[in-house]
Amino acid sequence: MAPPNGNDRDTSGTTRRSLLAGVAALGVLGAAGCSRVATASTKDGGDLLERLRAAGVVRLGIAGEIPFGYIDKDGELTGEAPQLARVIFKRLGVDRVQPVPTEFGSLIPGLNSQQFDVVAAGMYVNPERCEQVIFSDPDYQMLDAFIVRKGNPMGLRDYKDVVEKKAKFATGTGYAEIAYAVEAGYKESDILIVPDQVAGLNAVEAGRVDVFAGTALTTREVVKKSSKAESTEPFKPLVDGQPHVDGGAFAFRPTETRLRDAFNKELAELKKSGELLRILKPFGFTEDEMTDLTAKELCGG
Repeated sequence: MAPPNGNDRDTSGTTRRSLLAGVAALGVLGAAGCSRVATASTKDGGDLLERLRAAGVVRLGIAGEIPFGYIDKDGELTGEAPQLARVIFKRLGVDRVQPVPTEFGSLIPGLNSQQFDVVAAGMYVNPERCEQVIFSDPDYQMLDAFIVRKGNPMGLRDYKDVVEKKAKFATGTGYAEIAYAVEAGYKESDILIVPDQVAGLNAVEAGRVDVFAGTALTTREVVKKSSKAESTEPFKPLVDGQPHVDGGAFAFRPTETRLRDAFNKELAELKKSGELLRILKPFGFTEDEMTDLTAKELCGG
């Protein structure tokens, strides 16, 4: 995502999405995840699922990031994560979803303070986030891409190029791309942090920065109507020197393992039947974004 903010995206991963320890000092608390994907809570796995069934509604934390979770021009909740949530929670006996919009960096704090029940924002799973929340298995995988001026005049194709060519670099609040740039050698204090991909596009178009980093899907979608900017080809960022693929998922409070496990069971059925791709396809997802990655893998074991 973040895209995460797709965003969230990563070992520092949003979206779509990840942070190194130093990023938290920026006040970006978007780094949470899955207590090593525990299969049991400190007590009995929590009773949230039963309470949601009784209430008939689940509150979804979203971060206004296209195409992961947002309110459209008609005021309706949409995006890949809310639409998938509708399907899965319906199968779990919860008929309605209710959006709770917030900034990407506030999703995990908001979840853990019970402002909403689930994070449905396409949040990348990474070890830092996995210390604060538990994740479902990913419903998609994603590479990174840049928003640059038309023609990509600086020839920016990955984070190494950004560093070597001393490009002015921006990314979103709580995005994994912060850590990816830092790992490549970009000075953290020189990164321009903007609210989302639309602000990133505006910054590139206005010449305030040379490049904005986000998920491949997010950048591809946001530049479609721009006459001044374009999206680069997707690429794998480096994590600990190795090419890395991110996975986005739903986040739950660490005590609610029963809900997470029930959610995972339904998600697995949708993957097996091919229904998952049908649900996500209207939001720009393709077969390339389908994945068998697990939260356990992305949390670090």
